[in-house]
Amino acid sequence: MPYKIGILASHPVQYYAPWYRILAHRKDVNLTVYYACQVTSEAQSASGFGVPFEWDVPLLEGYAYQFLDNRAKHPDVNRFFGCHTPSIVRIIRDEKFDVFMVHGWSLYSYWQAMQSCWDTKTPLFVRGDAQLLTQRSYLKRCVKFPFFRWFIPKFNAYLVVGKRIQHYYLHYGADRTRMFFSPHSVDNDYFSSATSALASSRQQIRRQWGIPDNVCLFLFAGKFIEKKRPFDFMKAFELLSRNIPVAGLMVGDGPMAQALRDYASRKKIPIFFSGFLNQSQMPRAYAVSDVFVLPSDARETWGLVVNEAFASGLPAIVSRESGCSEDLIKPGVTGEVFACGSIRRLSESMLKLSSDKALRISMGQRARSLIEEYSFSKTIDGFMRAVESHSAPAMRSV
Repeated sequence: MPYKIGILASHPVQYYAPWYRILAHRKDVNLTVYYACQVTSEAQSASGFGVPFEWDVPLLEGYAYQFLDNRAKHPDVNRFFGCHTPSIVRIIRDEKFDVFMVHGWSLYSYWQAMQSCWDTKTPLFVRGDAQLLTQRSYLKRCVKFPFFRWFIPKFNAYLVVGKRIQHYYLHYGADRTRMFFSPHSVDNDYFSSATSALASSRQQIRRQWGIPDNVCLFLFAGKFIEKKRPFDFMKAFELLSRNIPVAGLMVGDGPMAQALRDYASRKKIPIFFSGFLNQSQMPRAYAVSDVFVLPSDARETWGLVVNEAFASGLPAIVSRESGCSEDLIKPGVTGEVFACGSIRRLSESMLKLSSDKALRISMGQRARSLIEEYSFSKTIDGFMRAVESHSAPAMRSV
């Protein structure tokens, strides 16, 4: 008999749907994904993207799913009480899952599912994302610690996406033997093949965006919001561009977009803006770029755009505070790290890579090799090891 597995997610996510699809196609799995909220194109805009849109990749194909009745007064996947789905309690009670997984505990819907699993003794897995570097007041830390030490050890298994979340679980009393490496991943093959196919069009695409042909191009891609620190990228690049011919490309939109454009225009900084690019268009940005930059603060608990950049053969300069830096950035090998907010240190790292094409290429090759360990197959392997071993006396740890 196949394992009967339920997963509760906040809403359809372009990074998760592909591995749900692969998991659902296994003969030993009977999977249903439950969604707490349907996110409209207008809600995407309000969440920081800056423009209303629908993802142009399939999010609901190839696996069984159900949208739950969200009874929140103001539905919102970014607010704790924005997802209130009492029906998940009945579903868990009636369906008798072999395993049920939640993507964290930041929504009321997750707590409804967690409590139902504890009440019915349904094995409960978590695949969340957090890090201890996130700033909290002393009072919040004092309140949080005993509460988190109470509920985090109650999960039957932890699907560990990277080192920072593993440290987080251990800090709050999780059992290391119940941890399974199930890494953050993207469609590596798609980004690798798509950018390779665009290699011959590199100069043509650059001209379409007004970017010079023969200069090192630094890429920022993400929401133009405070935690992504797009102005750090802008100002570090400004320092760099005073001395050498380089170019910058900023992909995205959001509440800071006009201020960024105005600053670049006023200071005559050679940064070009593509606007928002949907998922199928992102390989164009990676194909024309030479180095990816992620300057985010500690609220960036991972940074899956770095996975995309690595799969596309780009090295990355990443803030030490970004969640992925400890796993993906090997300084001098796959990229460079810097302290978030240090404009000069970021600019110095950009200078190092801009002045050495051979180094950029070798770093990009090593980045592409490293990211093979962060693939959908690795994500699912870890998940299935947890499923197969969750009731065993001794579990294999990460």
